[in-house]
Amino acid sequence: MAGFDPIALDQLPLLVGDAGAAVADVQQRLTQAGFPIDRGELGRFGTTTRSAVEAFQAERGLLVTGECDQPTWHALVESGYQLGDRLLYLRSPMQRGDDVSSLQLGLGALGFDAGRVDGIFGPQTEQALRQFQRNVGLATDAVCGNEVCDALARLGGRTTSDTVAGVRERERLRSSPPGLHDRRIVVGQHGGLDVLATTVTRLLNDEGATVAALHHPDPSTHAREANAFDAELYIGLEITMAVSCRMAYYSTEGFRSSGGATLAALLAQDLSPAMGTGSGETAGLRLPVLRETRMPAVVCFLGPAPVVVERTASVATAIVEAIRRWLDAPVET
Repeated sequence: MAGFDPIALDQLPLLVGDAGAAVADVQQRLTQAGFPIDRGELGRFGTTTRSAVEAFQAERGLLVTGECDQPTWHALVESGYQLGDRLLYLRSPMQRGDDVSSLQLGLGALGFDAGRVDGIFGPQTEQALRQFQRNVGLATDAVCGNEVCDALARLGGRTTSDTVAGVRERERLRSSPPGLHDRRIVVGQHGGLDVLATTVTRLLNDEGATVAALHHPDPSTHAREANAFDAELYIGLEITMAVSCRMAYYSTEGFRSSGGATLAALLAQDLSPAMGTGSGETAGLRLPVLRETRMPAVVCFLGPAPVVVERTASVATAIVEAIRRWLDAPVET
């Protein structure tokens, strides 16, 4: 059974040239996840280890850096859990893993709303599990053990199609009022884009929105504060060294944030001329802040820094205009 290794966490990030037990642990987990490395590199972070990390990051919807940072490490640990490996139940800290994702997929495919498929066993997953147990005649203890796994397998509860959570997100967004007035929005940046975040916040406030600006390096902190703020939308701003106008929204097997995808497309369309970078790009990813927020969320990767700074006013205006258009039509018809 997989588990967190505090020694490895203390040594992150791991990159080419590093060596030791932590590297060997990462290599073992990569191999178990289906990304083998050259045996000649065992215990040493070499080129095939970097390639395996990059392939794993791409498959898991993470930023492809070739370095084993904390999001990559956590994803490696979670990939080691398969449904049935352990009892799943609500606890603090919440359980995370591919087994939780499989449970959410199975419940959602059968019409039990376990929330978005995020691999985090939270209150909504607990409620859906209890309802499922009640419906199939099992003890309603909200614990996923062998009996629940057998029932899900018997009923064919795991699918790659859209689950009930995706349907309900679209229904909720379609019923939302248009316009920015009184809408609760979070604007977050992790460093280097303070002025842009402040400008976007001011413009949104001028339109009557209630805005929280977050300036913190940790994406999970952004997610917790956005959830506590009961935000209707999260906009993240990330600086990149390369020429970039790329928007990321949350997408995984069995769940795609329709609201996030629609807003990402609008942001790419409006920000491209403001940045002067040609056509913008969108991508469905599983970055921590996208995964852990409970509302539609988009992270804007913009660069290079001098261009963003020089065009702060036009970039901020383009972001607000895209949000305004999104609030009028938050999902594709």
